[in-house]
Formats: sequence, C-alpha cells, structure tokens
Amino acid sequence: QVQLVESGGGLVQAGGSLRLSCAASGRTFSTYAMGWFRQAPGKEREFVAHIRWNSGITYYADSVKGRYTISRDNAENTVYLQMNSLKPEDTAVYYCAATYRSTGLIGARGYDYWGQGTQVTVSS
Repeated sequence: QVQLVESGGGLVQAGGSLRLSCAASGRTFSTYAMGWFRQAPGKEREFVAHIRWNSGITYYADSVKGRYTISRDNAENTVYLQMNSLKPEDTAVYYCAATYRSTGLIGARGYDYWGQGTQVTVSS
C-alpha cells in the first residue's frame, strides 16, 4: 500500500504560480512512477504529468508543457508540481497518483494509488 497526501493548492491570479507537493508513504520502494492528474467540474479526470521514480524521466500533457514542471525528491519520497503562467482553464482539483506499472502512465487506469486531491483555482 502507498499513501499519498497532496498540499499546496490555493487561489491565484492568472499568470501566477503555485507549487503542489505530494508526500508518499508506505510501500514506496516499489513505485515505478508518480503522476499528477486534474479534474475540473463536469469534466473527466485528465493527465497532467508523470515522472519515472528511478530515472527521473518526465512526460507532460500538451496543455501544460512549458508551464509546469514535475520533479521528485527521492530521499523525502515527495513529488512536486511547479505550475507557472497559470490560466483560468487550469482551475481543477489536482490529484497525485502512484503506480507499480511501467505502461499506461498517461491514463488514470494506469495508477494504483491516489491522493485526496487539492483545489487549484485561477482567477482571471
């Protein structure tokens, strides 16, 4: 089992920045990758970014590429999402997820564990 706790959400004006954190505990040594997803009201949960835990290789959705950066601190078992140049359409609940699998990393079904989510609201 892996437990995930997100933090860092909040209200920010368009063009601003936020950094989300996701602290992992439990059976983290087997984690292959961690990802961030988001879900806006009335919409499906969508992939944002993932990072392969050992190699640090990252991948981003086109909608956030160049504005968001995912990183991890192996010693602290924490993954971060730095979000810059935020837009109102980035408003959503952001979820952290972890998986033992090496495939399907851009789909929610590819992840085994989820955090409770943190709200990000970007005002225009």
